[in-house]
Amino acid sequence: MALLVWQDDLNTGVEVIDHQHMRIVEMLNHLHVTQKSMERVAVGEVIDELIDYTLSHFAFEEELMEEAGYPFCAAHKRVHEVFIKRVSEYRMRFESGEDITDDLRNMLSRWLFNHIRGDDKAYAEHVKRHLNKFAREHEEGGWLGRTLKRLFR
Repeated sequence: MALLVWQDDLNTGVEVIDHQHMRIVEMLNHLHVTQKSMERVAVGEVIDELIDYTLSHFAFEEELMEEAGYPFCAAHKRVHEVFIKRVSEYRMRFESGEDITDDLRNMLSRWLFNHIRGDDKAYAEHVKRHLNKFAREHEEGGWLGRTLKRLFR
């Protein structure tokens, strides 16, 4: 499998999420390069970093959806939970000595791109509206800032 290339149709329009997704793609590419070195310890470190970062991304994304009141947040979280179980199995297989790197990288890249294009794009507009509202409210300094401006102009 060749190195992965970010494509514009993967952008959700939620900048922080897009950057996290791009970072995961970079890590998948790093796994590919590290695999070529044939150093099992280095490959294991990249796998651990990739999995840990992805779990952090999921937690961030789920919190963002909850804050925005996305109605399908629970279903999206279940998709993440199923994926986490699947990846944990790969990690256990690797730790038991099996060479799973190609399978893991292929599965992760297919899953990630499909997940972004489907599940993540589904929440993007809802989250963007929430973030824009939040930014507008804080642009004006929130309740305290608006009150101080009104009283002490």
